[in-house]
Amino acid sequence: MTGLEPFHVIVVAAGRGTRSGSCVPKQYALLGQKPVLRHSLEVFLAFPEILSLTVVIDPEHQGYYQDTVRGLALQPSVLGGKTRKESVSNGLSSIIGCDDNALVLIHDAARPFLKAEDICSLVAAMKNAQAATLALPVADTVLYAKETDGKAIAGQRLSREHLWALHTPQAFRYSVIKKAHENLPSDGSATDDTALVSALGIEVKLVEGSRQNFKLTYPDDFRMAERILMQGDGMEVRTGLGYDVHRFADSEISPKSIRLCGIDIPFDRKLEGHSDADVGLHALTDALLGAIGEADIGTHFPPSDSKFKGADSAAFLKHAADLMKAKGGRLVNADLILICEAPKIGQHREKIVARIAEILDVLQFRINVKATTTEKLGFTGRKEGIAAQAVVSVALPCSRDYDQNSP
Repeated sequence: MTGLEPFHVIVVAAGRGTRSGSCVPKQYALLGQKPVLRHSLEVFLAFPEILSLTVVIDPEHQGYYQDTVRGLALQPSVLGGKTRKESVSNGLSSIIGCDDNALVLIHDAARPFLKAEDICSLVAAMKNAQAATLALPVADTVLYAKETDGKAIAGQRLSREHLWALHTPQAFRYSVIKKAHENLPSDGSATDDTALVSALGIEVKLVEGSRQNFKLTYPDDFRMAERILMQGDGMEVRTGLGYDVHRFADSEISPKSIRLCGIDIPFDRKLEGHSDADVGLHALTDALLGAIGEADIGTHFPPSDSKFKGADSAAFLKHAADLMKAKGGRLVNADLILICEAPKIGQHREKIVARIAEILDVLQFRINVKATTTEKLGFTGRKEGIAAQAVVSVALPCSRDYDQNSP
């Protein structure tokens, strides 16, 4: 990477990422063992030619940001605006001692698979240019869509011969991008900075990049990202099974709610147990412990220990998740089934999924919860208690120890 022109970097991370399905802003969601944003930052920080790296963030995300960048040598973060243009403008204004010809790269935080060689190609393309961007020729058939009765219908097809999809980073001479932001209105119509520069009549070079440099936007993008990571980091998937049962407590006082899967559901009976008797989280905890080879919930939280009396079972599940992370593992998916005649679970499913995802610090699409009855058979059919079963899959680093007895 020697011989490159020195450059400044602005990473735009002020978005909300509401389409990702994540319980946290997508740039702070875990991808492998690191937040998406940190993946993006570490690629740039590996370059000795970098002059400064500024991250533009949402003012409400300070806590997420500090946790994400701990230990990294960065400029102070910059607060974003209401539009992407405002956020980038704030980032540009924060660069100190930047002459007009200085090279500035602007990158989206949600592109974690940026390759070092693509940065090199982009910087090299700026040798005799005012603006350049990573891009890809469009490979799919492209068409306009029209709506009929609320449904998208295929309309006019476009020739893809001269169509390119723009990626980031995008590179600019400081004076050019600064002028574009100062002279053009901030109406939210420009979805990237090359549009602003092109509006000034300045040509933008296209530099073909990698298809892995896609932007994480929807839940399926995160699924694909996890598969890319697993293919390249020597992981194996292991599965654990959990099962738990708790009876309803006999009490003359009718409670107002029951604790299931980390949330309180309106119900007139409570479950009996040493902790809070959360049968759903107990089954999940056992499944996760089983997947990582760490015995069972009773080993870690023995019912004979008084300090766990009435304990919140979310702490049990989080402990199992912390053990998984300490082994370098990550959750692939968790599937939980609650077996009971009452209370009815369906209307609370979304809240349950959200709470479990929050405890495990994963995206909600990795969690599935369902409920069934036993057609009034057995103890659950007689409304004497609730049972739960869970299956969990975890990706763990491969170990030669697993194969030490192989021929």
